[in-house]
Formats: sequence, structure tokens, C-alpha cells
Amino acid sequence: MATKIDKEACRAAYNLVRDDNSAVIWVTFKYEGSTIVPGEQGAEYQHFIQQCTDDVRLFAFVRFTTGDTLSKRSKFALITWIGENVSGLQRAKTGTDKTLVKEVVQNFAKEFVISDRKELEEDFIKGELKKAGGANYDAQAE
Repeated sequence: MATKIDKEACRAAYNLVRDDNSAVIWVTFKYEGSTIVPGEQGAEYQHFIQQCTDDVRLFAFVRFTTGDTLSKRSKFALITWIGENVSGLQRAKTGTDKTLVKEVVQNFAKEFVISDRKELEEDFIKGELKKAGGANYDAQAE
């Protein structure tokens, strides 16, 4: 059966993360049968990591505060998590299903496909976002 996405519900969750006045900094998009729907959401990145277990595949939209001493700003990441115990067929479908998620999640600084929990570490993701962000004025001596 072809995968579908609940665009209305997913877009509402996506906009909640994009809203700087919202405490929600992450949302997951999970499979409910053959439909991608919003999953958990939260204000603590560590709670997001707990959703990434070995037997699930999910997509996440996460807001990080990055920048340097002169400029703080929100940067967004699209994370595809594929647990180690996910079957080969489901792994393959995740790649094509991501196009459905990208119809909703259209603005992000960097995309990650992760199956190793070490790569979910906040410092790693923030470092990659900082590299993608361009100028780094912290590198200058004061």
C-alpha cells in the first residue's frame, strides 16, 4: 500500500516548531499504518533522542539556537532516524517516503539521515548547522 501523509496535521506541528514564541522545539512524524502523522513533540532535545529506538523509523523537525556572540538565530534540521532493527524493505521505503515529509517540511538548514545514536548528540548536530550557516565571528580574537 502506498504511503500517504496527513498534510494538515503535519503542517500544524511543523509550524509550532517554527514559531519562535513556542516552547516546542521538536516534533516527530511517525508511521500510523501506511500514513505519516505527527508523533511526539517537546521542548527538550533529550526527550526527542528517547524517541529514536532501534525498532522505529521516523522523521523529525528540530529547532536549534545557533550563532555567535554577535548574532543568535534559529536554525532548523530535518532528521530521518532509521533504527538498527528496521527491516531492509522499510529502510528503502523511508527514502521515498521522505519526499512526502518534504512537501510539508520545506525550510531547514541541513538534513540528516541517522541510524547511530552517537550522531544524534546535540553538539554534533549544532556543529553541522554552524558549518552550514556561513560566517563564524567567534573565530576572531577579541
